[in-house]
Amino acid sequence: MVALWRRMVWGAVFASATAGLGAQGLPPEIEAALARTKVPREAVTLFVAPVDDLGKARVAHRIDNPVNPASVAKLVTTYAALELLGPAYTWSTPVYAEGPIRDGVLQGNLYIRGLGDPKLVAERLWLLMRRVQGLGIKRVSGDIVLDRSAFETAPVDAAAFDGEPLRPYNAAPDALLVNYKSVVITFTPADGQARVHVEPPLAGVTWPANVPLAAGDCGDWRTGLRADYTDPLRPRFAGSYPAACGERVWPIAFADPAAFAVRAVAGMWQSLGGTVGGQVREGRVPAGLRPVFDVRSPPLAEAVRDINKYSNNVMAQQLFLTLSLQARGAGTFEGSRDVLRSWWRDRIGGDPPVVENGSGLSRTDRVTARQLAQLLALAWKSPLMPELVASLPVTGLDGTLRRSTAAGLAHLKSGSLRDVAGIAGYVHGASGRRYVLVAIANHSAPSAIRPLFDVLVDWAARDS
Repeated sequence: MVALWRRMVWGAVFASATAGLGAQGLPPEIEAALARTKVPREAVTLFVAPVDDLGKARVAHRIDNPVNPASVAKLVTTYAALELLGPAYTWSTPVYAEGPIRDGVLQGNLYIRGLGDPKLVAERLWLLMRRVQGLGIKRVSGDIVLDRSAFETAPVDAAAFDGEPLRPYNAAPDALLVNYKSVVITFTPADGQARVHVEPPLAGVTWPANVPLAAGDCGDWRTGLRADYTDPLRPRFAGSYPAACGERVWPIAFADPAAFAVRAVAGMWQSLGGTVGGQVREGRVPAGLRPVFDVRSPPLAEAVRDINKYSNNVMAQQLFLTLSLQARGAGTFEGSRDVLRSWWRDRIGGDPPVVENGSGLSRTDRVTARQLAQLLALAWKSPLMPELVASLPVTGLDGTLRRSTAAGLAHLKSGSLRDVAGIAGYVHGASGRRYVLVAIANHSAPSAIRPLFDVLVDWAARDS
């Protein structure tokens, strides 16, 4: 009853205070900036209001029109998770040994169970393998079995969204997500060639040891490599690497993502001198088997910073699926959508936004500026406010907004897709007041709108 009363009061107060705001005209400075973009007014939604009084909007344009928010949707996912899971929440990756250990040999299978850890990166996989060796295991006589059953998701074509299957942002979520299903290739000029180093090591994959050096400017060095990943087990570089580039790194999603965890675990175990009598394969932990140890992730607050600062899509989807894994025992997209909708109705009220997978990497997501403003206002009044604000890029300084000209004036989450550009978060006024700002364009030339965003942030900050 208390939650229902709070929801009704919050929704009623906000609705009455903001009635008619969608018809408000734009300030001349913003009107002129919008005209320069040549983006139609009906393609843009804008909202600026004091964070403690949304009814006194300074700008309110089309605030009830549902739009695709792109990665701005991560605000919904991350704040809901902070409330539902808590900022100190950690993911567990339990490890099981089936059988006794004699003379450095595990007489049976070793199991690793994924429970959604979004940061099981190469360094932490190395530490996990070292802990296995710390048990006295140098050889596994049976198999190393990877249990990925905690998430119940359908296979995803990495090229389906935008035809870029090798971009790490297109990696699909996985209960045992190892290094974002991606490798990092380092090119280091030395002795007349560029040495090639790849992390993590992948069993059965042979990379070129070096690439010829070329003269000239660094330029588009990736294209010059003429990379061919057609055969995931034998990547090739048919071109050259400019000496002027110095050392560079190239993160790419592995061309056979379904096999990545198996190859990464096998490769890391081999690199540490471990051997296995059987194979590394997928399977399930036997019922009743107890873990010998588990590896804990960094806390949720740290994961939220990575998700929002750098707009990490696969981490956001891992977090989204964790909502239903914790609430219902299995991580599914539909289950997490239900959890999110229930949370929204309880904490904010009214119709919730449409969120497909929690990352904003979606053509079907829909949210209004009013809904985002409600979320941001709720978060500002919460004890969790510092965790959320610290996760947002600072304009002109870091994360996805380091190139903004509005340096240091705001903490904002950005979003971009084909036909979408947006920002939402908090602006720090010269008077000391704080403002909620939402600006989203759904238009065929989204990059054209970005100068308007900087003007809007600068204008909102000049409130004295």
